[in-house]
Amino acid sequence: MAGHSQFKNIMYRKGAQDAKRSKIFAKLAREITVAAKLGMPDPAANPRLRSAIQAARAENMPKDNIERAIKKSQGGDEANFENVRYEGFGPGGIGVIVEALTDNRNRTASEVRAAFSKNGGNLGETGSVSFMFDQVGRIEYATEVADAEAMFDAAIEAGADDVTSSDEEHEIICAPDSLNEVSTALEKKLGEPRKSALVWKPQNAIEVDSDAASTLIKLLDALDDNDDVQQTYANFEVSDSVLESLTS
Repeated sequence: MAGHSQFKNIMYRKGAQDAKRSKIFAKLAREITVAAKLGMPDPAANPRLRSAIQAARAENMPKDNIERAIKKSQGGDEANFENVRYEGFGPGGIGVIVEALTDNRNRTASEVRAAFSKNGGNLGETGSVSFMFDQVGRIEYATEVADAEAMFDAAIEAGADDVTSSDEEHEIICAPDSLNEVSTALEKKLGEPRKSALVWKPQNAIEVDSDAASTLIKLLDALDDNDDVQQTYANFEVSDSVLESLTS
């Protein structure tokens, strides 16, 4: 098994993201509320809710906030949100997938389109980008949970397809329809993962220069700033030298 984390090249953005913690909490709360409303308010019987709670805990979201978001799903006045996916191209032809939860498709589409057009990109049609990605289940564990060999063996036994261990994390990849089964099996053996979710994994990463990377980061930040946008994925790679120039 071999692979790499599609997130490692944008980890330097985490410092900026930490400054937006209240916005991150709001997005996590929305996902928890929607997951609880669409399924059951019990995470043991609702895989999407369980994954949403894991993501919230990974961001150190207070327990009271999580419980409040679940309770909100039981109220009759909660807006009806729907999942929407947008696809577009950033600088250098980089493919970008945007996943949103919205109660107004027209508003969200307009704002996402504006973010692309103002930051060197353009919004495309459905399917124009997603063929360059694979939707997979991704499970994340902290490195201290197990060594690389033990994690590899546990993931194989659980039915995973791919395992990558680094100094920062263990990343387990599985088929989308196996995510709940693999995550549950690993949880019984290793405890609750830090994150467990369906993600879009690039088939190939395109290396970008400093100018394209700078504009691309502005695009991704603009999308992240949108209250309706839950996740963004892009098939780019930044070399160490470019990374240094961006963070210096």
